[in-house]
Amino acid sequence: MSIGSLLLARHGRTEANARGVLLGREDPPLDETGEAQAAALAGALGSGRFGQVVAVVSSPLRRTMRTAEHIAAVAGVGVQIDERLIELDYGEFEGMPVGGLPQETWLEWQTDVDFRPPGGETLAELGARVRECCVEWADLVGARSAEPGGAGANVVLVSHVSPIKAAVAWALDAGDDLAWRAHLDPASLTRVLLRGGRPALGLFNETAHLQ
Repeated sequence: MSIGSLLLARHGRTEANARGVLLGREDPPLDETGEAQAAALAGALGSGRFGQVVAVVSSPLRRTMRTAEHIAAVAGVGVQIDERLIELDYGEFEGMPVGGLPQETWLEWQTDVDFRPPGGETLAELGARVRECCVEWADLVGARSAEPGGAGANVVLVSHVSPIKAAVAWALDAGDDLAWRAHLDPASLTRVLLRGGRPALGLFNETAHLQ
């Protein structure tokens, strides 16, 4: 049976990430460290360890697009954009320090996937769009893997913390609250294997390429 995968790459670091603030739809570039991280991530994906990369797909924000450009250059493909990979919309919480919200707000957010930051997006809404995205790209992987010589085709999805966690929830058939029970580093790699079209988590938060 041919096994392909979705390779879920988090973007490199930005200055806002370094400051520890909630970064959703704001659009800062990678900082110097983030550029180096993106290059190292591209090197890992271009090493042949994970097999053939047939597509590189990115969230439309600059930090993901720049990371995707590094990967695409190594893979020899172009960058495609999928709006469904964009980060959670934090609304009025955008730019706030992670520890700056009242404790009762954090508690409500962590126990209710339908909690909506003022002017923002719920985890349930995020999960729905990401699951749809994953199913469609998994179908492409299946189709490419079934072609002559296409065994083990891989699609790289370059995204953000919350969408990647939602993709892991899809792979594990878990709830959207998994977002609060997992940690992802900048420029980390997570792999969802597709065995006969069924997702299985094969790698999570891999950062050996950054050492």
